[in-house]
Amino acid sequence: MNEASPEWGGPRSQDGADSATTFLSGGGEAGALMRAHDWSRSPLGEPSGWPQALRTVVSLMLGSKFPMFCAWGKDLAFLYNDPYIDVLGGKHPAAMGEPFHEVWSEIWADLAPLSERALRGEATYWEKLPLLMRRHGYDEQTWFTFSYSPVRDDTGVVAGLYCACVEVTGQVLAERYRDEENKRLVTLFEQAPGIIAVVRGPDHVFEIANKSYVQMIGRKDLVGKTAREALPEVEGQGFFELLDQVYTSGMPFVGHAVPLDVAREPGAPLERRYLDFIYQPIRDPNGEVVGIFVEGSDVTVRKRVEDELRAANRQKDQFLAMLAHELRNPLAPITTAAHLLKLGHLDARAVRNASEIIARQAEHMTDLVNDLLDVSRVTRGLVSLDKEELDVNAVVAGAFEQVRPLIESKRHSLTMQLSGEPVHVLGDRTRLVQVLSNILNNAAKYTPSGGQIVLRVTAPVDQVVVTVSDNGIGIEPDVLPYIFELFTQAERTPDRSQGGLGIGLALVKSLVALHGGTVDARSEAPGLGSEFEIRLPRIDAAGAGLEGAAGDGPLARVEPLRVMVVDDNEDAAQMLATLLEVQGHAVSVEYDGRGALQRARRERPQVMLLDIGLPDTDGYALARQLRAVPELGGATLVALTGYGQNEDRRLAEEAGFDHHLVKPADLDQVAHILAQAQRDFR
Repeated sequence: MNEASPEWGGPRSQDGADSATTFLSGGGEAGALMRAHDWSRSPLGEPSGWPQALRTVVSLMLGSKFPMFCAWGKDLAFLYNDPYIDVLGGKHPAAMGEPFHEVWSEIWADLAPLSERALRGEATYWEKLPLLMRRHGYDEQTWFTFSYSPVRDDTGVVAGLYCACVEVTGQVLAERYRDEENKRLVTLFEQAPGIIAVVRGPDHVFEIANKSYVQMIGRKDLVGKTAREALPEVEGQGFFELLDQVYTSGMPFVGHAVPLDVAREPGAPLERRYLDFIYQPIRDPNGEVVGIFVEGSDVTVRKRVEDELRAANRQKDQFLAMLAHELRNPLAPITTAAHLLKLGHLDARAVRNASEIIARQAEHMTDLVNDLLDVSRVTRGLVSLDKEELDVNAVVAGAFEQVRPLIESKRHSLTMQLSGEPVHVLGDRTRLVQVLSNILNNAAKYTPSGGQIVLRVTAPVDQVVVTVSDNGIGIEPDVLPYIFELFTQAERTPDRSQGGLGIGLALVKSLVALHGGTVDARSEAPGLGSEFEIRLPRIDAAGAGLEGAAGDGPLARVEPLRVMVVDDNEDAAQMLATLLEVQGHAVSVEYDGRGALQRARRERPQVMLLDIGLPDTDGYALARQLRAVPELGGATLVALTGYGQNEDRRLAEEAGFDHHLVKPADLDQVAHILAQAQRDFR
């Protein structure tokens, strides 16, 4: 059969059998398999009769270390080399000589169009083509880079195709893993609490800036801009110069609590931030600096806290110095007088004079110690007020009597402009006298001899206002914001050697706050005097509040009711109970749910104010238990809680509460609730 074969598309070789199959020599396992294969049943026939083009392709494959296969003839019989065996997996050796579409039946839908293009004479190339292969008994996602080339027979007709391929599954999976890692790193980068940015080139062009950096700077349009373009207001603050230095020198820079003034919004004023940061040079493979990695933290809050702690420490040191000075001052005359008395050579007048000095200076020391104890008790919440109905005019008179000796000794002129009618507050007489005497005492001390002090009492509808003004040295602007803080004191002058410990005004503010009032200080400038203003809630002469409609204020008097307060915070419970007792109600107090339930059965209160968070139960459960007691069916239940969401109000209503109040309770609301309860029980 030397003529062209219609199946193979080429003439048979006219060489002998041995020489006709030399193209199959070598080739390792695949070559041996070809030589041993029974080709008589294959459409290809014996290798000795294969067309020259096919022989050439097979010889090329067997001599190559690159994975290759060819598919020839009408059924595209499959021939491959040794490196391709790994691609076949479990399909080897059965795949040798089998039709192409049967060898790769599971991916034939992907390969058929490519094969058809090759058989039409068109070469194709594919990179990282995904193929779901079944070569080890299970579906396996793979990726290949390969080319299909048409192979022509001796007549020039395309009789088959040739493929050189490489499996890139490992490469693709590694790239995907790297991409996923990069995405994770980008996510971590974006979510990092610290500021992170990367700038490239000598002009420091922003390449990356994370969310924290953007939030600190206050703008998003950074990427692609140079540092100087993106942050023009930073020019002259040293940061750009540091970037230039790091880029040029290749040496990193570390900064601690460095101030940065930045406009966080377009047109906004500069805002001072403090940064801990590092500028770390980024190098290319040749070691050249190509950019800078910026990493750090906004430590503005920490810096402020540290500054406050340092200021507090300075205040402590100043206080200790003042305390030593204030104690030494009275100790010096006391010690001298004591030594004189000890000598026993004094006449009666000298003894009396020495004794008066000791008594006077001991009283001064007692006042200092009492001030210290007072401020300690107030700051720890240990002060309890003995409240009663007071006329502020009378309180002012009592304070004046305490300060009169100092005012007279300095020859001050004191003008008192009282309200002209009684104005009442609910307060502790001793504490309010202490407040006003402190203010008057300061006015006297800090006003040069022969000065003027004016005290005014006014009474707006719902408040009593006491104002003390003087023409003294005034208050420095940098001291004024802190004048009511502990241990704050203006600079001393020689004529005020006993200036106090700087705790008087702090005590004033705390005591006024305990009375529900406020205190403010004003001073136009040093040397122009100062003014202190105290505002307290006003009540009418009968004790009823003047706030709002008559009889409806926070301290409005209603007919006495049996009221129970239930709260595990003993101070809060006692204070609320005291307030209700002042209004004339019979009040009992319990601190847990069990005691409240037992007492309620005995006393049958008409109104119960219940805390929600109790040690042995919660207010909701207690309300349900109380509603189940027939004798308490008409009682008004009021929830007192720190939770004020709609869901909390719904829970209170479902539990049987009539009212829901958020702590601290609005006394006006409490008054209205009690007034309503009084009408219900009338």
